[in-house]
Amino acid sequence: MKVVLLQVDKTQDSYLAEGIDIYTKRLSNYTDFRIVTINVPKAVRQRSHNEQKLEEARLIFTEIAPEDHLVLLDENGKEFNSVDFSKFIAQKQNASIKKLVFLIGGPFGFDESVYKRANVKLALSQMTFSHQMVRLFFAEQLYRAFTILKGEKYHHI
Repeated sequence: MKVVLLQVDKTQDSYLAEGIDIYTKRLSNYTDFRIVTINVPKAVRQRSHNEQKLEEARLIFTEIAPEDHLVLLDENGKEFNSVDFSKFIAQKQNASIKKLVFLIGGPFGFDESVYKRANVKLALSQMTFSHQMVRLFFAEQLYRAFTILKGEKYHHI
């Protein structure tokens, strides 16, 4: 199963990018993982929030195929602890999903069309984090999930 983190705009803070790189390299031992960045033109950021979400949706749909399993990282999604998240990953592997796409949207959330396309909504926490930080937290949790599935000592139960 391929796992993709689809993110709107690049990671700006170098310390976050460095941490993401560390987990991306570690994940290569477990799965075909890659990060795809959707670059939104600066002129779009001058538009209304709804117009920005609509343009982001248009760009998102160019990156996902109809058969992709789309998981939105959304504050109103289902919450898992780390063990349950690893079970979620195992379930998707067992369902023979070819490509599991996790999506981090832009600063104003997702357009309604993206919500309608999503297979699952997942929340990392009830707390609010910057979209930049969510990238690192997600990469770490995905790595943790794979180590749990392999019975490795990274996660102390």
